[in-house]
Amino acid sequence: MDYTRRAGKYSVEREVLDEQRLEELTHRKTYSDSHPSVREQLKGSLRCSIPKLKRTVLSSFPVLYWLPRYSIWDYGMPDLISGISVGIMHLPQGMAYALLASLPPVFGLYTSLFPAVIYIFFGTSRHISIGTFTVLSIMVGSVTERLAPDMNFLITNGTNVTAEVDIAARDSYRVQVAAATTVLGGLIQVVLGMVKFGFVGTYLSEPLVRAYTTAAAAHAVVAQLKYIFGVSPTRVSGPLSLVYTLKDVCSLLPHTHLPTLVVSAVSMVFLIAAKQLNSYLGPKLPVPVPVELITIVAGTLISSYANLNINYTVPVVGEIPSGLRPPSVPDVSLFGEVIGDAFALAIVGYAISISLGKTFALKHGYKVDSNQELVALGLSNTVGGFFQCYAVCPSMSRSLIQETTGGKTQMAGVASALVVLVTILKLGPLFQELPKAILAVIVFVNLKGMFKQYSDIASLWRRSKIDLVVWLVTWVSTMLFNLDLGLAASITFALLTVIFRTQMPTYSVLGNVPGTELYVDIETHREAREIPGVTIFRSSATVYFANAELYLEALKEKSGLDISKMIIYKRRQEAKQKRRAKRAERRAKRRAKRELRRAEREAKKTPATPVFSGEEDARPWGDTCMDGNVSDVEEQDWTERENGTVFVIPTTPQTPDGQCRWEYLKGGQPDCTSLGWMSELQDGDTTTLGSSSEDTLSRDLERVSLGSLGKWTWDIHSIIIDLSTANFIDTVAIKTIKNIFQDFSEIDVDIYLAGCQASVVEQLERGDFFTDVITKRRLFASVHDAVLFCLNQRSATSFLKFEPSAETYGITKL
Repeated sequence: MDYTRRAGKYSVEREVLDEQRLEELTHRKTYSDSHPSVREQLKGSLRCSIPKLKRTVLSSFPVLYWLPRYSIWDYGMPDLISGISVGIMHLPQGMAYALLASLPPVFGLYTSLFPAVIYIFFGTSRHISIGTFTVLSIMVGSVTERLAPDMNFLITNGTNVTAEVDIAARDSYRVQVAAATTVLGGLIQVVLGMVKFGFVGTYLSEPLVRAYTTAAAAHAVVAQLKYIFGVSPTRVSGPLSLVYTLKDVCSLLPHTHLPTLVVSAVSMVFLIAAKQLNSYLGPKLPVPVPVELITIVAGTLISSYANLNINYTVPVVGEIPSGLRPPSVPDVSLFGEVIGDAFALAIVGYAISISLGKTFALKHGYKVDSNQELVALGLSNTVGGFFQCYAVCPSMSRSLIQETTGGKTQMAGVASALVVLVTILKLGPLFQELPKAILAVIVFVNLKGMFKQYSDIASLWRRSKIDLVVWLVTWVSTMLFNLDLGLAASITFALLTVIFRTQMPTYSVLGNVPGTELYVDIETHREAREIPGVTIFRSSATVYFANAELYLEALKEKSGLDISKMIIYKRRQEAKQKRRAKRAERRAKRRAKRELRRAEREAKKTPATPVFSGEEDARPWGDTCMDGNVSDVEEQDWTERENGTVFVIPTTPQTPDGQCRWEYLKGGQPDCTSLGWMSELQDGDTTTLGSSSEDTLSRDLERVSLGSLGKWTWDIHSIIIDLSTANFIDTVAIKTIKNIFQDFSEIDVDIYLAGCQASVVEQLERGDFFTDVITKRRLFASVHDAVLFCLNQRSATSFLKFEPSAETYGITKL
């Protein structure tokens, strides 16, 4: 859209809309209309109706929504095949990941059963498989080993201490610690879900989660080395525990148990080869081959017939009790010691769960409720903790199997739970001779996918350096500290990067794209044209307490106006003006006295003695301007100073209160209208750019230079602040913008706001931003409206002493 100039005014076909006019046209609701009071909100929340009750029940128990609509003919067979496939995966992973949690393998089977059943009733995702997971197992293991180390369960015989550990007592206490941590973490998740705090998972960005799981995989590998090599390193907890454990394992490598190493090597080669073959034949097979289960069965049979435990002292799983354990209340006294770990487990588990759930929901076209997912996961952990389970979340590998084998609903979870239940009740004792090294190898090989995440470093280097730094800091902090401390440090650093980026946004001055209503950064767009006399300022981030001061400094820098110096200079010039006025008044009184004495002498007809005054020799500047002409001397002086002088002169006569309007002009010859009422000013009211500033601040202020006052010192009359990027504004920012209005009004520069969102306008209203001086007429719907208003207001004034070509700025002149 082109600007059109008629009769010295800029206009456009449509009406220029400021905020007040926009509200009149759109009939915007007031804050009280759009935001009911707390009493009304509470009354509405307590009001009960049949549809509201139905929505509440269905949202709390999602199984009531999909189970009545379940079609056995359409979904029955796919869910059954998918559930059996996932259940078979639960068996080796449950027992293997229990070793990561430093618990007996049977508790991994319990963890694969009870939480999965609870999630069927409360979860909203149809494809994720709840159960054991590598990262959470390692986090639980760090807690159990910290609170129940081996040294606390050494068997004593009188005064002699043997090297044996009371394994039964140690495992029993570790189960209590794991259960207490799981229950507390589940309660935290339930509470967060009930208060609609499901968005907490969004603070865990994808680079952070991937780096965290990559570092956790390294912890898992180091934790399995003792089972693979058959050594017994000293258990270390706390910061740098990974480094100390790895150092201890390396020092014990000469004492490697060779039979255990052979079992590990053979099972690893077989497992890797079988997985590669499985991935190659996967598209041709209806169901993936359960290579982990085959490895466990084969390892158990070989170990049982070869008596590996008796003949070669290869460690085996040991006794696996048949049947289910009765529920028991966890030790509440442990809550105080594990609350930090429980919170970390709750956040990490939920982040993994919601990310997987939303991925499958987007692929299959349904919705996952983040708050309900938090409640469902919390109830799974809480109820599972009463049955001696440890913390759970979905597994990527099992969820992919459940989805790729045709699973449609959580009925597949029912089938997988039945497989695990049959194993616990009848088949558990068959795995007593399974070597622990095979379970360690299963964990080791299954971590291959996480180790591939190191390729993120190269991709993030190309895409985002900030995300790369977050990835590296997360990985380093998790590797060097415990998983809980590493997570806390990672989240803190990630939030700091957000704060730093909002504190140091990109500030830009906008120009118009000729022929359009678009305004873009003049530094990055060559075709953008500056609007004469108008500076359009924009920040890439919202203005709030952390960057308000930086915002003000950037505005001063981009506008090129040294406000502080100009205000001080103006006030000092006003003070000089007052002193000159007083001197002129005293001179007038003395002149009147001399005239009176002269009149008296003439009356007495006595000759008058000439009186000479030094003040009379200082001829006023205005005396040379008679009948619109300037003397030759003054004309020569103006010509010499035309290219190197900044004139600071008042554009209006001084008012009784001493206030006047000042104007900053570069060179040129002032009109005699201005000089006429300045006739009482003495020499020295002009300052030269070339003059040096060797003196005091007062002298420096009088020698106003191009470098100190900026590029547009003499032609800026309006500044438009584009707030379209602001999604909120706090009291500190409101105060800062008020100060901007006040400071720039001191040097006769008008400030306008543009592009404010409705919520920002409401916050300005509640913050008492608008006054009799700063009205809603200063707010405009868009930058274009503000520009048109500024040009209409100022185009006919004498503030701009030069008239640029309209075509230079892409403005059509009619």
